[in-house]
Amino acid sequence: MNRKTKIRGCVLRVERTSIHDGKGLRTVLFLKGCPLRCQWCSTPESQRFEPEKGYVSKNCIGCGTCVDACPQGALTILEDTKKVHTDSSKCRDCFTCIEKCLHGANKKYGKYMSVQEAVREITKDEIFYFHSNGGVTISGGEPLFQSDFVARVLQECRKIDIHTAIETSLYANYKSIETILPWLGTLYVDIKLMDKKSHKKWTGVNNTLILDNIQKIDRSKYPLEIIIRIPLIPGVNDSDLNLSATVKFCESIKKLKEIELLPYHRLGIETYRNLGMDYLLKDLASPSSDWVLERSHFLIQQNIGVPIRAAYACNAQYQRHAEDRGFEVRDLNRV
Repeated sequence: MNRKTKIRGCVLRVERTSIHDGKGLRTVLFLKGCPLRCQWCSTPESQRFEPEKGYVSKNCIGCGTCVDACPQGALTILEDTKKVHTDSSKCRDCFTCIEKCLHGANKKYGKYMSVQEAVREITKDEIFYFHSNGGVTISGGEPLFQSDFVARVLQECRKIDIHTAIETSLYANYKSIETILPWLGTLYVDIKLMDKKSHKKWTGVNNTLILDNIQKIDRSKYPLEIIIRIPLIPGVNDSDLNLSATVKFCESIKKLKEIELLPYHRLGIETYRNLGMDYLLKDLASPSSDWVLERSHFLIQQNIGVPIRAAYACNAQYQRHAEDRGFEVRDLNRV
């Protein structure tokens, strides 16, 4: 058995024919595990480093099948709501309750896959890559915390001429990053906040390592493209001061191809409920189209010399308005 057979990755899900995670049609391999705790995170199911169970209360009919099947006796039906309660001190994540549930109330997030299994899933879409100049994008979670697995998957894809990309926070040691660089075509990396204290307040970690890694990759010998993404969170990082500081940092990045703005949305709130987690920004509303347009135009005025793109749910009139102002809007209604 060779080494790549032994390596396994914890995969959250596989998304096919994505048009917003790299050029052309993409297969996106979402991995589990992330060291950051961004308060606006829309995929809380990607934070833990192992498969986990969620409970979709609206699907539960209180039949008790999962309660009877649990080998640890961790499940009970609450008298007042007729819904299932899990005693986390007893649960061993055996997922028997998920196998027995007939209504999709108990849900498993993540599974382990070998390199070959992951590549097999990716190559199912080869015909789409050929006709659209697409490829594979590995996302998270934080893919660099499974760097050996990611490197092997990317290497196998490059052997058969599949374009490769990753989406990352770059909060990882550079040795892990170096393992993937020879096989990487495009690097998507978030710059969330430039101020160190604010970055730690909102994400749980300092940004020094992230910014240092961007600069090291830019100086590396590998001819990859760097795309900076800014998640625009109202009242958190959308100020002139933060955006100007971000642009100033980006000006030194020679491999920078473009900057993408990802406006805040609330699409992950239901998953927080399924996992029994608190959503810390529950009172924060999604931004308006006009707000995205104004912030995008502010970035254009900084004259950084690379395209500025924004992802937003919009109509044709708004799209034309944006293009007249000099930047591209990617319509999230097509996601």
